[in-house]
Amino acid sequence: MLPHRRANDYTPLLHVTESLLDRLSGKGWMAAIADRLGWQDQLRIDRCALTFPGPEHSLAPLRIAFASDFHAGPTTHARTLAQACQVLADLQPDLLLLGGDFVSYRARHIEALAQQLGAIPAPYGRYAVLGNHDLWADDGLIVDQLQAVGVRVLVNENVQLPAPYDHVWICGLDEPTSGRPDAEAMFRGAGGCRIVLMHSPQGVAHIEEYAFDLAVCGHTHGGQICLPGGHPIVLPHGRYNRRYPSGHFQIGRQSQQRLIVSRGVGYGGLPVRLFAPPDVLSCELSWRHGV
Repeated sequence: MLPHRRANDYTPLLHVTESLLDRLSGKGWMAAIADRLGWQDQLRIDRCALTFPGPEHSLAPLRIAFASDFHAGPTTHARTLAQACQVLADLQPDLLLLGGDFVSYRARHIEALAQQLGAIPAPYGRYAVLGNHDLWADDGLIVDQLQAVGVRVLVNENVQLPAPYDHVWICGLDEPTSGRPDAEAMFRGAGGCRIVLMHSPQGVAHIEEYAFDLAVCGHTHGGQICLPGGHPIVLPHGRYNRRYPSGHFQIGRQSQQRLIVSRGVGYGGLPVRLFAPPDVLSCELSWRHGV
């Protein structure tokens, strides 16, 4: 088993709070009640198609599925996670990207979820980064469970896709707040089309000075509890979390880089969403010479 590395922001108060919430929520009664009352929303699919400059030869679009913030544990019903994994499989992605926060409170909740994620076919690979909740729990156990089912966890590193998409690099940034992000190390050696996989919009602070084509993340839950119209009442702390709560954005000095922020799959803290339905991303990437 990989060693557990303590999160930067895991304070004694946070440890007590997490332990108390885990005890109070028992064996998932909160999620069970919320599910019975219809408070665990139907998952939505955020679909998009993007075109980037690319090689001269014609190339079929690359189908990417992205999901984040599963929060396996007492606040997210097991049926919610199973349905999300089935939706991801039904999308028939070439490439599966996972944005972290696989668990809430305890790392042991990863076991069933990892098996379901490992059953999703993705011929060009399955890649993940960790979220703050994963680092607060036991990232060593989580990484072991994911990698045992064929999901590679990236920590400030990149991987080149196999041909014919060998002009594409997946770049995984360590958790921006709880981890030790190192964008220079992450991008080192990556050329061509760079797709950044990170947990939260706060990662923009680390990558905005570098060239990349697309960044995908979650963490914010879109606020989880929102006013009508999806206006968040409370968001995680951080300037970029507030600036990019959910949706599609063009960022960078010339607004040529794209950021997509998912509302995620599961439920953190409370087992309910209001005007912030869960979602997964389905994105087709195409390349055109001279774009």
